[in-house]
Amino acid sequence: MEETIEDPPTSAVLLDHCHFSQVIFNSVEKFYVPGGDITCYYTLTQHFIPRRKDWIGIFRVGWKTTREYYTFMWVTLPVDLNSKSPKQQEVQFKAYYLPKDDEYYQFCYVDQDGVVRGASIPFQFCPENEEDILVVTTQEELETLKSINKKLEQTMKEQKDCWETELLQLKEQNQKMSSENEKMGVRVDQLQAQLSTQEKEIEKLVQGVQDKAEQLEDLKKENGQLFLSLTEQREHRKELERTVEEMKQKETTAAKKEQELTDQNFDLSKRLSENKIICNVLQKEKERMEEENGLLKMENSALLSSVGQNDDFLLHQAPASNQGGARQNPGLVYGNPYSGIQESPAPSLLSIKKCPTCKSDFPDDLFDHTLEQHMQPHSLNCPICDKAFPAKEKQIFEDHVLCHTL
Repeated sequence: MEETIEDPPTSAVLLDHCHFSQVIFNSVEKFYVPGGDITCYYTLTQHFIPRRKDWIGIFRVGWKTTREYYTFMWVTLPVDLNSKSPKQQEVQFKAYYLPKDDEYYQFCYVDQDGVVRGASIPFQFCPENEEDILVVTTQEELETLKSINKKLEQTMKEQKDCWETELLQLKEQNQKMSSENEKMGVRVDQLQAQLSTQEKEIEKLVQGVQDKAEQLEDLKKENGQLFLSLTEQREHRKELERTVEEMKQKETTAAKKEQELTDQNFDLSKRLSENKIICNVLQKEKERMEEENGLLKMENSALLSSVGQNDDFLLHQAPASNQGGARQNPGLVYGNPYSGIQESPAPSLLSIKKCPTCKSDFPDDLFDHTLEQHMQPHSLNCPICDKAFPAKEKQIFEDHVLCHTL
């Protein structure tokens, strides 16, 4: 396994909190020859599950936290993690990274949480024939060795206590698991019975699903038919809507036409009322004119009688005048016909008045009311306010009368 630059996960976990019995180191030598690679053999117990960031470090004896490692290597995960049997593993440390002194060291398995799961016995890095060499030590070195030995004994005692505690915990876990297995056995029987019942229910459900599927197919066919019928109804509805729209348009057109006819009827009624008023006015005017015509006929007859008497008087006066004229002008056979007649009285007797409208002549001796009666047919008088209008201004007269009615 190749070493990586990444630092391993560590922690300040104390020894009494470690679980040294979950990983067991095998075939650990008391001495390793310096300058050579060493292989570390270890066993993973069935209650321990390794993880990807677990590592094995070489620690100097007397370490307190996992941060005091000298070197480390990442572990290789087993092929079958689910196997309950112990799993033999190994990891190799290169000589270049190993310690160069003769201090005591040990292997420690540390998980990715920084917790120690196993520790080996102490070992040293020294030559193989070190036992054959006469060792001469001083009192100071002896005291150091005694101190190291004491530390090792203390560490072994602590590890032994941890192992015993871990063993008791494992036994308790094993008992719990056994009881749980018994309960699970009963539970399995119950589950099997429930499973059998559920299988029967599932068969019923499958049969029901098949029936539902057939019903669904029938419903789909009915739905298709209903969809076609609905489409036809929609088309029919659209046609009805178009027909209703056309009828509404016709109704609107008829309403407009009715309104127009109503307006025309109102106008005609209004004009009829006006015509009735004008007709009444004209009827009264006709009656008045007939009365005036009768009066005029009587005056005309009187005038004719008066003119006839004046002619007879002139004929009686004419012979006397002719005789006097013969004496005065003997050259005339019958005398002067104008002798004895005054020049001024004749015009005064026959002075003429003319109608300003029709230019008719009237004698001067007629009464003024006769001329007025003659002029009345040539004018139009308002029957309400007696205002007179010339006959040629008939439209103005009608408008005037209409204003009174409004």
